[in-house]
Amino acid sequence: MRPVQFSSALRLSAALLALSTLLGGCVYRMAIQQGNYLDGHTVRQLKVGMTRVQVRYLLGTPMIKDVFDTDRWDYVYYFKRGYVHRPIESRVTVFFHDGKVSHFALYNVPKGQPIAPGLLPSAKKFPVG
Repeated sequence: MRPVQFSSALRLSAALLALSTLLGGCVYRMAIQQGNYLDGHTVRQLKVGMTRVQVRYLLGTPMIKDVFDTDRWDYVYYFKRGYVHRPIESRVTVFFHDGKVSHFALYNVPKGQPIAPGLLPSAKKFPVG
């Protein structure tokens, strides 16, 4: 019997198939940013006794206005970078009584600006030293 000889085209297609299988997991996942951009410096200016107009000027239009409870506004921020990192979620819930802030709840609000697509930490391609 004669040994089977592979043509160069068959070898090339087998190599391309193996390469495409290896690179199949390298899919680009874009950053997803949703909701109200909650800056910690701005959120710290929120005070009990502020009016709805003042809160809207400070934090913007709420992401969620409860239809059944008009005295509650929810501000939600969600940011997910690629598929490797865990998402960052921040939330501010403002409660009103007689048109003024009675109290508010903060969840995972950053001290400064939150991470966003344009605010990613800079990476040095060629570190010195």
